Amino acid sequence: MERRRLGRTGQMSTVVAFGSAGIGRVDQDVADRAIQTALDYGVNHIDVAPRYGDAELRLRPWMPRIRDKIFLGCKTAQRTRDGAKAELHRSLERLGTDRFDLYQLHAVCKLRELDECTAKGRALEALIEAREERIVRWLGITGHTHDAPRTHLEALRRFDFDTVMFPLNFVLWSMPEYRRDVQALLETCRQKDVGVHIIKTLAKDPWGDRPKTHTTWYEPFTDQKIIDQAVAFNLSQPITTLCSVGDVTVLPKFLAAAERFRPLDAAAQEALVGTAHQYHSPFVGSWA
Repeated sequence: MERRRLGRTGQMSTVVAFGSAGIGRVDQDVADRAIQTALDYGVNHIDVAPRYGDAELRLRPWMPRIRDKIFLGCKTAQRTRDGAKAELHRSLERLGTDRFDLYQLHAVCKLRELDECTAKGRALEALIEAREERIVRWLGITGHTHDAPRTHLEALRRFDFDTVMFPLNFVLWSMPEYRRDVQALLETCRQKDVGVHIIKTLAKDPWGDRPKTHTTWYEPFTDQKIIDQAVAFNLSQPITTLCSVGDVTVLPKFLAAAERFRPLDAAAQEALVGTAHQYHSPFVGSWA
């Protein structure tokens, strides 16, 4: 699988990072199979968070074997300094490790949420302190709604984050305002050498009142042909890595698509975007 540089971190991440939300609501045997599948594809970057159910505990048995071989990112949704510090140390304990390569402010979507994190005595101070103590090496920010790219652009003006994480797929790209915000953020990331993670590559539709057939917060694409196109579209943009889909049954298709990825030219990208009217890429309630 292709590897790309995660901005100034220098980390050469596989173009898929193992998004561990999908293993937070399954038993250890199922989680083990998903983790091993990702490793078999060569994935060398793992993303986890306390809000992903038992994902930290599912990864814990693997840490002695893989910790020195993978880039490990975690997050906090706490907004106060003390709350974020406590959550960071709880995650370290649950994972059975003594350090994170990357620690991120989680779900900073709107400007008011950015204000909550960056004011005096708030969560960002805990992240800076952890970096000074060498518990974490790099700092990032994540968001999950249509406001995230615009909010992250402001975040990069306020603080020199090393990475960002936000939604992107061909359905979202069809929305002119969202495309404009993403392009502005990506250009700033290029100028500042900021690593870019992408979520919601396979987001197809909101569940609405329909029964949920997968563990994702949105209905995912499941047809391999469309998955291949969706993955190729995102990887044709100037980004580093895609956090894998939060459902263990769709994960192998996602990984296979990334392994055989070939860039889409401009015409192929616009043709795919032209099909976006069939879908309604969701935001509300989506963590991964």
